[in-house]
Amino acid sequence: MRIALDAMGTDLAPAPEVLGALQALEHLDEDIEIVLVGDEAVVRAEVAKHGRAPERLSVFHAPDRVTAADAPASVIRRKPDSSIVVGLKLHQEGAVQAFVSAGSTGAMMATSLFTLRPLPGVDRPAIGTTLPTVAGPCLLIDSGANVDCKPHHLLQFAHLGSTYARDTMGLEKPRVALLNIGEEPEKGNEVTVEAHEFLAKEPGIRFVGNIEGRDIILGACDVAVCDGFVGNVLLKFYESVAGFIIALLKPHLGAAAETGGDLENVFRILDYAEYGGAPLLGVGGVSIICHGESPPKAIHNALAVAARAVRSDMVKHSARDVSAGSRLSGTSSAREVS
Repeated sequence: MRIALDAMGTDLAPAPEVLGALQALEHLDEDIEIVLVGDEAVVRAEVAKHGRAPERLSVFHAPDRVTAADAPASVIRRKPDSSIVVGLKLHQEGAVQAFVSAGSTGAMMATSLFTLRPLPGVDRPAIGTTLPTVAGPCLLIDSGANVDCKPHHLLQFAHLGSTYARDTMGLEKPRVALLNIGEEPEKGNEVTVEAHEFLAKEPGIRFVGNIEGRDIILGACDVAVCDGFVGNVLLKFYESVAGFIIALLKPHLGAAAETGGDLENVFRILDYAEYGGAPLLGVGGVSIICHGESPPKAIHNALAVAARAVRSDMVKHSARDVSAGSRLSGTSSAREVS
């Protein structure tokens, strides 16, 4: 298995990427190779700081990089030699089986859609982000790719999230819930009410009904389905919680807060780096999106996420489950009704 890593994605690139890749190679299976995609001279110089490069680590030259000023939709045309475009094309061509990047989320989404293409039966690929809860991780889908959705899009998200949770999170029968403003089936807007009807009769999904935002952190479900607008608002709030708790506790705990102790596990659970990256689900490949401030640990864990997705045949299973769900429920795709 070969996994390509965008070596020029983080704000401090390529240092976090190189160290994260080296750490990953120490823990991942020995049949896994990592390809660092980026400016070869810069990347090799960073690798050299850590001694001799492992045999399972290689560099593929991509002289350009995507910046915050670049329009995501035009990256593939205007910056064909950027690390994101080059890395995803390697994936498209089969030279690697997955691609991981902490670069521009918009560029990753747009280029993944163009190169890897949506799976049959998927109108809108979605970002799945892992959230910590008291009962273990919960997959939030969609966390930002699709601001406006129709009911059948949410049904597709449910299938994609359920398959991902089963294949990479080890959950045999993941509980899927619809994020809403109340538990009753009739609560919410027209989209969520109709989506609830779809999900309630979908045989391939273990639907547990509507949940409210407060229920997620209590572990009420394994997969929380919503549109990208709601999901992104929730995600950004979630990301702020860890820092808020630490700032709140430090003045009262003194030395205990500085040294960690029993608090270390609490902070670890709230740390996004523990979960690595967020997969773009519903495309014909494994495309993992990381935070722009990802430290080496997050890169390491994102590579592990990519490896699990490839090993489990997650993409193939996603295509199967979405297609089967559409046939059984009789829902139409956006292309069919437009």
